[in-house]
Amino acid sequence: MQTHVVIIGGGPVGLLLAAELAGYGVDTVVLEAQDAVSERPKATTLHARAVQCLARRGHLPEHVPLSAGGDGCGCPFHFAGLPGLVITAPEGEPEPILKWPQAELERLFEARARKAGARILRGHRVAEIRQEQEQEQESEQESDGVAGAGGAVTVRAEGPHGPLTLTARYAVGADGARSTVREQAGIASETHPATVSALTGTVRLRDGALADGWHRTPHGWIVAKSDPRTGETHIRTLNCAGAHSERHLPPTLDELRREVARIAGRHIGMDEPRWLGRFSDFARLAGTFRRGRVFLAGDAAHVHFPIGGQGLSTGVLDALNLGWKLALAVHGQAGPGLLDSYDRERRPAARRVLDNTRAQLALMRPGPELDALRALFAALLSADRDAGHLRNMISAQDTVLPGCTGRTPFGGGTFLPNVALHTPQGETDVIGLLQEGRPLLLLFGDGARVHRETARGWEGVLRVVRARPVPEVPYEALLVRPDGYVAWAPGGEGLEAALSEHFAAPVPAALP
Repeated sequence: MQTHVVIIGGGPVGLLLAAELAGYGVDTVVLEAQDAVSERPKATTLHARAVQCLARRGHLPEHVPLSAGGDGCGCPFHFAGLPGLVITAPEGEPEPILKWPQAELERLFEARARKAGARILRGHRVAEIRQEQEQEQESEQESDGVAGAGGAVTVRAEGPHGPLTLTARYAVGADGARSTVREQAGIASETHPATVSALTGTVRLRDGALADGWHRTPHGWIVAKSDPRTGETHIRTLNCAGAHSERHLPPTLDELRREVARIAGRHIGMDEPRWLGRFSDFARLAGTFRRGRVFLAGDAAHVHFPIGGQGLSTGVLDALNLGWKLALAVHGQAGPGLLDSYDRERRPAARRVLDNTRAQLALMRPGPELDALRALFAALLSADRDAGHLRNMISAQDTVLPGCTGRTPFGGGTFLPNVALHTPQGETDVIGLLQEGRPLLLLFGDGARVHRETARGWEGVLRVVRARPVPEVPYEALLVRPDGYVAWAPGGEGLEAALSEHFAAPVPAALP
């Protein structure tokens, strides 16, 4: 089988990337080992920046409301289990925290990917990934249609009907923490071994009440969340005494009962387990998110302790960063270093998540010597309503991309809020203009004529929109990426240099 891009892993990250690529007209195949979407409870939280980027790419349901802005419309959250953090978003953006079970998210992304033309092959387990040395050196600007015998990457898999071989120009590993793609691509990792033992389970509670919420005792933590629809309660425990000696064995209901009783200091009756599992604070950061024609995204690239619900959002932002860049490369429209910018932008963001989750776990460790530190952080959380440092870090709203040019506010590398705009075609906003998925050159007023002339050679890539000047954007022009980040603003290098950096040089018109 031949394709432009093969994605290994059909979780939310792989399926979102497939929906993005197929929407850009890229021939895409997803190989997923599981036969169907797993209903096992997993991630449920999408933070503000992931929600905002999904909105700009048209991946949110219409019923998701827009925020009025300010603390009054914020979503209560926590830091290291301590209450008081409030996540907010600017006016005109979607609500800053979207609770969306991972299984539902996967079904949505899969439906969109299939509708756009992606092929989702379930029940296929990848056995080998190989890229030829000379193929790794191919120009990113070269486009040869669907990869044939000269495809850059060969993937061999075992499926329900026997072996399958694909040749593709690019491969993406979105195959989780034990990534086959990462291993076979020879990508080393920075790792931090497990130091805690944690259990999770969906059960029915019997005698002995356990209120919803975060419960800290001298022996550890219990987090409980009941589901009124099913009468079940999802429980997580945290034991900071050390990693479980047999953490690779599946847990039992008796083990969960004993652990909950030990932490709570009393027996809490539970039965009818539907899902049981264990996890730890093992952390991994891949040494690079790109090796030749192979890329890593989601848990294949970064794994951390799941405090703060940041894992799903980080993977979603990987997919939305990589999708439009790969599409431009496949179509021969990518600048010479555009694909390298994926690692340059996303790896530091993933490191920040690993660092803040390790810091939160340090605060959660038991012991009276940490009580004063927890009290200090409780006060900081209250003060953070004005400063916004912690809330913007957890929600990734403080992300500024490296290597971009311009100046703030809303200069290169920053995220452009959903500004309302008046264009010759009528009233719109940033979210509406980016739905098409093309990079956007916004021109404000008559002073932008020179930028319009500069961009003429890139008309096949850009969407150029004239708008009335608005006080929120103190520039005559902005170059905006499909994910909502500003690629260029006046004040640094010229627009032509930014266009040449991001997109392939214009093809000269043929002489008559």
